[in-house]
Amino acid sequence: MPRKNQTTPGALAALLLFFAALLATTLPSPVQAAHGVSIDGKLKYPAGFKQFDYTSAHAVRGGDLILHALGSFDKMIPFTLKGTPPEGLAELVFETLAVPSLDEPFAEYGLLAKDIELAKDRMSVTFTLNEKARFSDGSPVTVEDVQFSLQTLKSQDAHPFYGSYYQDISHAEILSPSQIRFHFAKPNREIHMIAGQLPVFSKSFYQAHPFASSDMTPPVGSGPYIVSDFKQGKSITYSRNPAYWGNDLACRRGMFNFNTITLKFFQDQIVAVEAFKAGEFDFMHVNIAKQWARDLQGNSFDSGKIKKELFAHRNNQGMQAFIFNLRKPLFADIRVRRALGLAFDFERTNKTLFFDQYTQTQSYFSNSELAATGLPQGLELEMLQPFKDQVPAEVCPGPARQPAHGDEAAGRGGLDNQGRQADQQGGPAICF
Repeated sequence: MPRKNQTTPGALAALLLFFAALLATTLPSPVQAAHGVSIDGKLKYPAGFKQFDYTSAHAVRGGDLILHALGSFDKMIPFTLKGTPPEGLAELVFETLAVPSLDEPFAEYGLLAKDIELAKDRMSVTFTLNEKARFSDGSPVTVEDVQFSLQTLKSQDAHPFYGSYYQDISHAEILSPSQIRFHFAKPNREIHMIAGQLPVFSKSFYQAHPFASSDMTPPVGSGPYIVSDFKQGKSITYSRNPAYWGNDLACRRGMFNFNTITLKFFQDQIVAVEAFKAGEFDFMHVNIAKQWARDLQGNSFDSGKIKKELFAHRNNQGMQAFIFNLRKPLFADIRVRRALGLAFDFERTNKTLFFDQYTQTQSYFSNSELAATGLPQGLELEMLQPFKDQVPAEVCPGPARQPAHGDEAAGRGGLDNQGRQADQQGGPAICF
């Protein structure tokens, strides 16, 4: 399906932390929850839940999946700065102390850790490891491995992102053979959840294969897959570990069902599209309107050999927009910004350049439940009250919408008409 943007894992983590900080003044304090934690102490799934709602109890295991990736790879560790790891390595081979559910915000459930205890002063969190947790070589996951992982990711051997991300975790204290406590330099709302995101490495493996080296030895991890074959820079195959320790965990049930997942690497997106049409791999998502509308067609599509489907979703799509520097006197005038907005004919641009594949953004949170709809009311209106003298009058007469153009509004006459309509939308802030 066509997509307008892509988000990297690092950018996504930064975005989540940003909104967590925004919510910090309104959400209640987090509380202890043995099987999981959240930023506000609330969890969708109770202790003893069977599986996530978005997984199926009837999922069938088997089959081989072939995907593609762009670029290349030259290392087997995804947590260092130099070099490029193969896609899928971090998600399929390595595991974290806790994992998020995909159908609730700011919540995590124990994976390698079976119990998570947040201190009342929020200055530490204690993890109790699952005694069944094993690395792919059969060795148990220990608290020493967890401590080693934190120390390694905060060291100069790791990508600088991790040192910054975990900087408020001052140190890890081993309490017993199964318990480890992370101490925080200062309290904040999400630090215990950041701690749960720590990937855990095999200390013995990385003592034999230095973490920051260019060694291409397939890594030992605790995840559901192992690296069974690869051709450096060209392809990699992950095989489901038949002895995977977490098969019966609630946060893993119904997932990771393919016997093998192979990624083939291509240097060029156009070449990858042609390879897909030739049957080189099984599935691809498309984020280029022209490719979706014009390149993905032919006999294989007409015969049904290749299926082209659009899937509706409610994920925030972000935005593509022109951002004005308000420090410039020209753009400081709201009338100038409004005029430029009126002059941009989205409908014509979408039709002539983007094959009618785009939807005009009406919110910073477009396509999600966070997008503003209707007039301010309830808590939203209550929060606006102290600023009612600063809120533009246009907020209240009706929901804010981008100007609509189309063929009839083309030209200077249409622009003038749009401006007159916009000027008529003002008035007193009657919603207060």
